[in-house]
Amino acid sequence: MKQRDIRNFVLIVVILFLINFIFSFYFFRWDLTSEKRYTLSKFTKEFLKNIDDIVYFKIYLSGELPPEFNKLKNEVKEMLDEMRIYNDNIQYEFIDINEIGNKEDIRNLEKQLYDKGLVPEQVVEKKENKTSESLVWPGAIVSYKGKETVWQIFSRQLGFTPQENLNHALNEIEYGICKTIHKLQRKRRPEISIVEGHKELDTLHLYDFIKSLSEEYNVSRININHKLYALKNLDAIIIAKPDTIIDEKDKFIIDQFIMKGGKVLWLIDPVKLNMDSFRLKGYTLALDNPIHLDDMLFRYGVRLNADLIQDLQCAAIPVNIGFSKGQPNFKLFPWIFYPLIMPNSQHPIVKNLDLIKTEFVSSIDTLSTSGIKKTILLTSSKNTRVTPVPFRVSLAITQFKLKESAFNQGFKPIAVLLEGTFKSLYANRIPTVIMEDSTIQFKEVSVPNKMIVISDGDMIKNDFNRATGMIYPLGYDKYTNQTFANKQFLLNCMSYLLDDAGLLQLRSREVKLRLLDMKKVSLQKTKWQVYNVLLPPLIILLFSLIQYYLRKRKYAS
Repeated sequence: MKQRDIRNFVLIVVILFLINFIFSFYFFRWDLTSEKRYTLSKFTKEFLKNIDDIVYFKIYLSGELPPEFNKLKNEVKEMLDEMRIYNDNIQYEFIDINEIGNKEDIRNLEKQLYDKGLVPEQVVEKKENKTSESLVWPGAIVSYKGKETVWQIFSRQLGFTPQENLNHALNEIEYGICKTIHKLQRKRRPEISIVEGHKELDTLHLYDFIKSLSEEYNVSRININHKLYALKNLDAIIIAKPDTIIDEKDKFIIDQFIMKGGKVLWLIDPVKLNMDSFRLKGYTLALDNPIHLDDMLFRYGVRLNADLIQDLQCAAIPVNIGFSKGQPNFKLFPWIFYPLIMPNSQHPIVKNLDLIKTEFVSSIDTLSTSGIKKTILLTSSKNTRVTPVPFRVSLAITQFKLKESAFNQGFKPIAVLLEGTFKSLYANRIPTVIMEDSTIQFKEVSVPNKMIVISDGDMIKNDFNRATGMIYPLGYDKYTNQTFANKQFLLNCMSYLLDDAGLLQLRSREVKLRLLDMKKVSLQKTKWQVYNVLLPPLIILLFSLIQYYLRKRKYAS
């Protein structure tokens, strides 16, 4: 019996050794999470292969952390460890700021981190009757081949709950790491200019988008003003809500910029309203906006219609319903001219995005244009109706009960991606002397290119408080304290136009937070404590009794 047991033991050890030896030549991992949280995407695996030098992460998310930041730290560590399996040039260390020295050393380091661009989080914890405050630095300084940049792992967004902010940070860990390394690997930052000179949105209304865009690209403003080479060294331009005619000379320059590979993000209002009249009187007239881009966009494959979309899925606005003690009494009412757009496409630009807010948006028709692929990125909801202009827009509509049956015109496109080879608006329309001018280098057909057309100029506009000077985040609704996904959508647009499509695939991944219900925790705390204390010993006792019974029965027979 003893020899047989020894023989079996040796056999098991030999088999385990052989299995281990054989599988040492193969690499595989099992990810048992439902959303494959710890499985790197195909893009990331290929991306990691191209890292030929050490990428070093100094991560300052360490020390005694609140539970949510401790979870974020663990997720970051696990993701970096996973990446190290594919390329050991990924190296990191976690640094606890509070352990680097005395208070002066800590203050000096915090100042250095802040100057480099890391933003700390003031965390307030409430435990029973005690409240404590602490400063957390949820970010990293990343270096590669003598270059250095910042990775802000967590940033609080106005209008989101703490859990939503945490979930957003967890979702973007893989994307954040790859984006940071990609930024360090780039030999040059793409150049983007916002076109002005046609009463486009000013810098104050574009402040938040420009600020966010500047983290990845060099951003400037430019007045074309008939200058033939104004757009020469740019990778992309943004045309944000022009309000006057764009003349043929500027259109020609934009057209040739596109023909030579320049990318364009169009945010055009086909309809204009007098908003001052609307605020004072409660009504205004919606009219066609004659900026003379119709022929150009038509040639590229879309038509912006002079109409207004009204949608039952909409934002709310405050309306004065009377006076109380001499003060106006405002109440929020649904405003069907501000559709809330829920992206339903699986395209990486819009996949997994939340609601996007629009204001006085128009419909877009796609045209049959050879060589151009059209992808509809955003549409209104199915409960839509469309009214052509001229049309009287009045706040009085908020006082009527709207019938769902009247909103039956279905999904209307409002944002379209165009990809392919575009034909110049000026082909066969200009004199031979211009066509043959070597300095102009006129092109009738573009190189393979892409552009995005959006029929709402206000989608890119941030609000601000004139009294305090406070600039609200792009997409933030000050009336409902909700932040919509306008900024993320537009940043995704620029990333896709500038060939970061692979990175966008990472951003579309979703990690689900399985959070505790704090109300249940409070009400059922004692019950679950009793279960956790008593249940394990009872299970062990039960198995012991079963085993005792079986042994007794076996040997009694």
